[in-house]
Amino acid sequence: MTGGEHRPAATEAIGAATDAGLERWRLILGAPAERATGPLGGQAAARDAALEWLYGRDTDLEQRGVRRGPAGGGKGAARKAGDGPTELTPVDWLDDIHRLFPKETVERLERDAVERYEINEIVTDPEVLSRVEPNATLLRAVLRTKHLMNPEVLAMARRIVEAVVRELMDRLRPELRRAFTGARSRLPSRLPLARDFDFKGTVRANLSHYQPEHRRVAIERPRFHSRTRRHLEQWQLVLLVDQSGSMASSVIHSAVTAACLWSLPGLRTHLIAFDTSVVDLTSDVTDPVELLMRVQLGGGTDIARAVDYAAGLVENPRRSIVAVISDFYEGGDPYRLVRTVRGLVEQGATVLGLAALDEEADPVYDRGLAGRLAEAGAQVGAMTPGRLAEFVAEKVGR
Repeated sequence: MTGGEHRPAATEAIGAATDAGLERWRLILGAPAERATGPLGGQAAARDAALEWLYGRDTDLEQRGVRRGPAGGGKGAARKAGDGPTELTPVDWLDDIHRLFPKETVERLERDAVERYEINEIVTDPEVLSRVEPNATLLRAVLRTKHLMNPEVLAMARRIVEAVVRELMDRLRPELRRAFTGARSRLPSRLPLARDFDFKGTVRANLSHYQPEHRRVAIERPRFHSRTRRHLEQWQLVLLVDQSGSMASSVIHSAVTAACLWSLPGLRTHLIAFDTSVVDLTSDVTDPVELLMRVQLGGGTDIARAVDYAAGLVENPRRSIVAVISDFYEGGDPYRLVRTVRGLVEQGATVLGLAALDEEADPVYDRGLAGRLAEAGAQVGAMTPGRLAEFVAEKVGR
C-alpha cells in the first residue's frame, strides 16, 4: 500500500476522536485505546494529561493496560523516567482540573488524590491550600494530616474546616429543628401537615367509605397528630464518637449535629470522642470548628472505656439516650462493653449503636460485635444526622 492509501484511514481515525463517546472511552482507557478511538487533541488532550498524572500511578490499571503511556498533550504529557507520575506539581494539577472539568468531577478527582493516592501536599502545602475549593473530602484530609502541618499551614487549613462546617450547619440545622418543632402526641390536630399525617387513624375513621369493587378507602376525614414539647426538659443525649481513621465522616457530622442540637430547649447534649482514651468535648460543642481542630484521628479503639464514661454521665436512665458511633472493631474488652450496655438498657436507658452518621450512612462495621450489642438490648444500625434527630424527637415525645 502507498502512503496515499493510508491517509484516508488516518483521517477517519482522527475524525473518530472528535466523537463524544469515543473521546470519553479514550479518556477512560488511556493511550492504548487510540488505535480504536483515534488520538486526542486540544482540551481533551489536556484532560487526559490531568487524568494520567493522577491515575497513572495506579499499578493495577497499568498491569491491565488501562491508562498507561504518555497523554496526548498538555503540561503533564512528559513523564519521569520509569513508572512514576509526571513532573506536573499538585499546584499545576489543581489549576488544570479546575479549568478542564465540571465541579462534580473536580471533587471526585480531589477525593481520589487525597484518599486513594494519599497526595498529602494538597492539604499540607500552603500554595496548594490557597487554591483548593473547600469540600468534605478535603476536610477529612485536613483532619487526618493536621498533625503534619506547621502553624502557618494549619491556619490556612482552618479555612477549609470553617467553610465546610458552615455549609453543613446551614443544611442540617433546619432539618434537625424541624424534627424538634414538637413531638407527636396521641391527641388529634386540626392543622393538616403532611409530616403529622396519622395513617392508621385516617384508615379507621374512613372505613365506612371502603369501596370493595376498587379495593380502596375513600378518604373524607383525614386525621393528623398534634405535637407537644412537654417532656423535652427531662432528656439527656450522650454522643460517643469513635476517632479511628475510618470514622472521619461520622466525626464531622457528629460535631455539627451536636452543635445544632445544643441550643434546643430541654435537651442536654454531650459529645465524647474516644480512641484508646476518652476526651469530653462538650465544652466545645458550640464551636464545631474548634472542636474538629482538636480531634485526633487514628490510633486504637476502646469502646468499652467510652461507654463506661457515658454511663457515669447518665442521670436519669429512663430519660437518656446513649449513641455509640463506631465501626465496632473493639480493641478493648468486648465482654466489658456488652456488660455495660446491658446494664444501661436494664436501667431503662436507650442505647444506639450507629455504624455511620453522615449523609451517605453507608455502614462498614464488625457485625459480630454489633450483633452481641443488639442481643444486649442496643438498637444497632446506621443513620443520617436528620434521622438521628427524628429518632431523638420521637423518644422525647413519648
